[in-house]
Amino acid sequence: MTHPIVAIVGSGYMGGGIAQVLALAGDTVRISDVSEEVAKASHDRLLAEAAQFSADGLFPDDAPERIASHLHAAVSIEDAVADADFIEEAVPERPEIKEETLRRISAAARPDAVIGSNTSTIQIGSLAPAVLHPERFLGVHFSNPAPFIPGVELIPHEGTSESAVAVAEDVVASAGKESARVKDSTGFVLNRLQYALFHEAAQVVEEGIATPEEVDTIVRTTFGFRLPFFGPFAVADMAGLDVYAFCYRSLQTRWPERFATPASLQALVDAGRLGTKTGSGYLDLPAERTAELIDYRNRAYAAMARLLADLGPAPTQEDTTDSRGRRS
Repeated sequence: MTHPIVAIVGSGYMGGGIAQVLALAGDTVRISDVSEEVAKASHDRLLAEAAQFSADGLFPDDAPERIASHLHAAVSIEDAVADADFIEEAVPERPEIKEETLRRISAAARPDAVIGSNTSTIQIGSLAPAVLHPERFLGVHFSNPAPFIPGVELIPHEGTSESAVAVAEDVVASAGKESARVKDSTGFVLNRLQYALFHEAAQVVEEGIATPEEVDTIVRTTFGFRLPFFGPFAVADMAGLDVYAFCYRSLQTRWPERFATPASLQALVDAGRLGTKTGSGYLDLPAERTAELIDYRNRAYAAMARLLADLGPAPTQEDTTDSRGRRS
């Protein structure tokens, strides 16, 4: 699909950010909200933000003009969706609000228009009954802040058609985003993993093992440092799955159930598939490409270190740079 007509229902922080990136990509984007006045106010805010992002070097120089030419405030939800090819619902995260909004959207939209929901927690299958022709409905979950986070979860429910998913993939890709299809399950993938990490971090703090500041330092400077380049399975394969299995046994000396060895990990270790050192693990990377992988890894981490040094510490951190420009 080339430059579709897109409707964004809900023009707040998330919906507005989604509207910005799709308008910047050249799509005709109509935003709507509880009233025309709210939609117009959001439209003006988004143009002002785009100008600031451009001035700050975060958007291209011509972004304000491009967004202004493609972004429009609609009189109502019905007006926004009437001839849209793709519709993204981004209203507050309450089932009753989403259901009522989806009813209005699907009643006014073309029967072939694809409808996405930006829900981060509500199962898509539970919302699908509110949609006429639910085969064209799926989750299209952008992350905050939408203009700058590249990943998008696509969550079909059991009745979603392949063609609807393909349309959503095209819309997301045209905006320069990277999508992954996941099954309709509680928490999907993003929040299931994110909240698992937060839960364990909170346990560490509550047990007095480290402060919140110390936990954040460890996460962002160790395993979190790797995550822009490699997901957990690639990291495990590079570390060695036999090493992971041993570490699980160590953790089990205190938490035998919480850190039970994953069955898939044990099966791979038993089969001698230990990761990159044997040429296969969770991911299959031929052993002869290990040197190439290590070279990429080292260059990536060095580049990340330079980027962080250039940016300086986040406002949540103390600037510990000494008189010679070194950070401790």
